[in-house]
Parts: sequence; C-alpha cells; structure tokens
Amino acid sequence: MDTLNRAMTNKKERPVRVVQFGEGNFLRAFVDYMIDIANEEGRFDGDIVLIKPIEFGSLENFHRQGCQYTVSLRGMVDGEAKIINRQVTSVADAVDACGEYDRYMKLAEIDTLRFVVSNTTEAGIVYDAQDRFELEPPKTFPGKLTKFLYHRFETFRGDREKGLIMLPVELIDDNGIMLKKCVMQLTELWNLGEEFRSWVEEACIFTSTLVDRIVTGYPRDTQEEEWKELGYEDRIMVTGEPFALWVIESPKDISTELPLHEAGLPVIFTDNQKPYKQRKVRILNGAHTSFVLASFLAGNDIVKQSMDDADIRDFMTKTIFEEVIPTLTLPEEELKEFAEAVIARFNNPYVKHALLSISLNSVSKWRARCMPSLLGYVEIFGKLPSRLTFSLAALMAFYTGTEIRDKALIGHRGGEEYSILDDREVLEFFRDNCEKEVSAFVAAFLGREDFFGQDLNQVPGLAGAVTAYLKDIRENGMRAALCRIL
Repeated sequence: MDTLNRAMTNKKERPVRVVQFGEGNFLRAFVDYMIDIANEEGRFDGDIVLIKPIEFGSLENFHRQGCQYTVSLRGMVDGEAKIINRQVTSVADAVDACGEYDRYMKLAEIDTLRFVVSNTTEAGIVYDAQDRFELEPPKTFPGKLTKFLYHRFETFRGDREKGLIMLPVELIDDNGIMLKKCVMQLTELWNLGEEFRSWVEEACIFTSTLVDRIVTGYPRDTQEEEWKELGYEDRIMVTGEPFALWVIESPKDISTELPLHEAGLPVIFTDNQKPYKQRKVRILNGAHTSFVLASFLAGNDIVKQSMDDADIRDFMTKTIFEEVIPTLTLPEEELKEFAEAVIARFNNPYVKHALLSISLNSVSKWRARCMPSLLGYVEIFGKLPSRLTFSLAALMAFYTGTEIRDKALIGHRGGEEYSILDDREVLEFFRDNCEKEVSAFVAAFLGREDFFGQDLNQVPGLAGAVTAYLKDIRENGMRAALCRIL
C-alpha cells in the first residue's frame, strides 16, 4: 500500500504565511484543518510550517509523507452519525527547532510570514529568568519566540510592516496577554533595546483565543482498518469530532487578514471573548460536571451510555436549558443553539469518553463550572436550582470513601471499587468527614472556603437541600433519588 504523499494530494505551492509552534494532533485537526479549507475556498492562500519546539519526538513521518495527512472527523452531523475525511495539503514543511536551529531561525526571514500559532501546553507560556538569549534555541517557548521575533526585527531593520500576529491556543486564561507579558519580560532581561520593544508593541499583535474541539488523535488500535478504508498508509492521520469553535480576541481587527469565517468556518473575531468562554464553561463543561458523577453512581461508565439513559439525559437537558442558560448574557437563541450542539457532541458514537476520567478534580471543577450558575440562578430567581443543587449532593456521594490508596480515595459502586482523584486536602477531607451525620458532613463541606472561595452555608436553603438530597441518595440509591427531582 502506498504512503500518502504530495503527488497523491496534488499539493499546490503557496507562500508561507504561518509558523506553528507544535506539531501535535490538536493543532493539525483544528487550526491547520481550517486554514486548509480557507485555502481551498480561495480565502487565504497561505502555507504553514510546523515547528517542533522540544527535543522529544521525531518528524520522520512528516518528512516521509511530505507533511500531507488526513483529518478524519467522526460524530453527529444533522442528526446522523458521519465520518468526514479530508487530506490536509497546507503544511509545507516541518522543522526541528532544537535539531535544526539554523533552519528554524531562517523562518523568521520569510517575507510573507504573518502569523504565529502555538500550542505548547498550559505549562508552555511561562517566564523563566534563567532562560538565556545565547542558547540555540532558548529553552522556553516564550524564549524561543522572543529570539525569533528579534531576528525578524533585525532582518527587516525594524520595518513595522513585518510584525507578526500571535495566535496562542494554550488552555490558559488570556493566553495572548500572558504570552506578550513573557516576551516583554525577556526583552528587558536580555537587554534587547527600546527599539525592539517598541516594534513588538506597535508592529505585533498578541491575540487571546478560546478553542473547542475534541481531538482523539491517531487511531493506533485500528490503523490497518483505517488505511484500508482510505486506500493509503497515513502514519500521521488524526481523528476528532466535527464540532469546532475558535474565538479570537484581538486589540485590532484581524478578520480581513485571516478571513476563515468567510469560508464558512466556526471562527468568531471579537474584542471580548469572556462571554464565549463563560458559555463554554457553564454549558459544556458545566453539563459534564453536573451529571457525570450521578450517572456513574447510577450505573453508567461513558458519556454516550449516559446519553442513552433517559433519566440522565433528561437531568442534563433540564439543567442546561432551565438552570444554566437563564443565567448567561449572550442572546438566548445563540445559547440554545450552542446547547443543542453540546448535546449532539455528548451523543457522539465514535467517542468513548469515560465518566471516571471526567471526574478528575471534581471539587474545583464544580466550583468553576457549576457554582456560578447556581449562585446566578439564586440571585435572579430568589430560589435554588434543584438540579444544580442535586449535583452537589451527587458529588458528595461519589466522593464517599474512608481509604486513600496510591494517591486516590477509594469509592464503591455496588461491589466494585473506583478511584477518586483530586488534591490531597480534598481527599483527606472526605476520608475524615464522610461518615459523619449527613447534615454535619454537608455543613463541613459547604463551609470549606478554600474549596469554594466562600462559605456556601450562607446561601439560603442550600445546606438543607443538599442534606435532603444526599440522605435520599444514601437511603434509596442514586437512580431513585435522581428520578424524584425530574
């Protein structure tokens, strides 16, 4: 069987307009996939060069395939389960920043270059005062980027037309703001001069972005079947879900330079991404956190199984539409449309998302994802939202265990053990308090300001309601208690 290559894809030559720090699955199935469609639609006309920013890993398969690869999206589209395959042809090259330092720095000299994309993990955007300009390359991502920008500044003698637009997608708040802060700190640390600082400030743009797509990666377990179906061997193919959203917050409008939306792609340009982040956290992540623990104790193991469970699905949809959406600020129809997309994503038959994997750090997740909706609902309607309140009792039921083993609190579902993973102080709290009388247990938990940022016992009626729900769960089982509030 032939290996996918440029001859097979009829790759067109385009000017390099994007360099990308990170060659991983997410960027290739998200950013590069979108740029490829925009190229095909005649909206962009630009190629991408991938940069491997760390020593670990190999680009051998990229070079073997001429950087051509398949994105296979699998999920619900218009109510039907579909597989959508696309050969991405917009990646021109892949360069090892550590092993090919000179080639990497030459990329800064490309006249047509305009965009820098990055996904170096949440730990990638950090300032390290020990990083050094003389290293080839500097060890941190901000260090590599700062030296890259400085080389471009010198190459084009400070030409304001040669500034770059940064598009970080690392999963931290205000990722662009944080990246710029690191670059500016290194500029000062390395004494790169006021002219360079001014060039970065005036010629470069640091956007903050919000991204959303589940990318399941390379189908290692089924690769032979995948190749047979495709008709060629592809060792860097990547799978994911059809849903995608890219919100780009920028101090200047860049939509005309990156007109992905004109190609029908789900990209939003804004000067304030916070309402979109709030929508994602409260509806998508909040839905997960509100139902997964109850669903697991009701006997389910994966998200799709939960969606096939009428009780769990009813609980989730009523939580979203009746208790979360009324607390949000975006237009109601827009919120409902997003919520319907979320439900379709949860119903994806190609993704086996384990409930126990979602349960990791549920206490801090409940605080970030569910608590704002609960408090907002109380403020607006003057009463407790029953299902969000129940989700707190379900969390306490899930976290019930008296033994910590291998850094996990041991819970029990029927006759089987399961591992509860969270911060040590959280696990120790539940180990030490879960056998107390229920109202005392609830009062102790709600009173932990280090868990919630406030004393939730002060929310009128909350402690009593959680106590009643938790008693019902313990006495009658999760499913019976759940059905009672539906």
